[in-house]
Amino acid sequence: MPVIELQDVRKVYRSGALEVEAVRGVSLAIETGEYVAIMGPSGSGKSTLMHILGCLDQLTTGSYHLSGEDVSGLDEEALARIRNRRVGFVFQQFNLLASSNAWRNVELPLLYAGMSREERRDRAMAALDRVGLSDRVDHRPGELSGGQQQRVAVARALVSDPDLVLADEPTGNLDSVATRDILGLFAELHESGRTVVLITHEPEVASRARRVIRLRDGVVVEDAVA
Repeated sequence: MPVIELQDVRKVYRSGALEVEAVRGVSLAIETGEYVAIMGPSGSGKSTLMHILGCLDQLTTGSYHLSGEDVSGLDEEALARIRNRRVGFVFQQFNLLASSNAWRNVELPLLYAGMSREERRDRAMAALDRVGLSDRVDHRPGELSGGQQQRVAVARALVSDPDLVLADEPTGNLDSVATRDILGLFAELHESGRTVVLITHEPEVASRARRVIRLRDGVVVEDAVA
């Protein structure tokens, strides 16, 4: 069963009489354990598609099944539950709470899920250990390098054991050394069977994936396996 299955997905933004069709009839499937990069220039629709895949936005027409469940017509509350349980996000800006240490940042998805404090801490510690930060669990973001902050973000994405890890320009704020480390971490996640989807405009980043989907003007123009 595919983790992601889109059928003729369209997304139209309306502002008064103006309509902009950001995604125009995209159909694709991503299987469990795939490592996929979605590429495209500014205005190609890749950010809109990312928001749909991550249940951050609703599509206008078409269908989207996430791990077999049709999420196309769900309301915002239901989408929030899906996001928290099935999707782990990694963003370019890290999106960490500056006043909280690493393990408290990582535990946030579990806090929203109503898990006990002891189990939250245990799982947060295990996730940080997995990304090589077991010696930085009590450090706040301001005490960590950019690469370490992104590793905290990856740990947070993994802590709820999601069906999908969705990374939006995850190396955009990193130097070349940190970029290599983070891409190595994504490769490890893929090798362990995790489904990873990267949104990127950087060919070097996309080349690390096993499949590259290219968008232009809201449509898929290439879908190639490396």
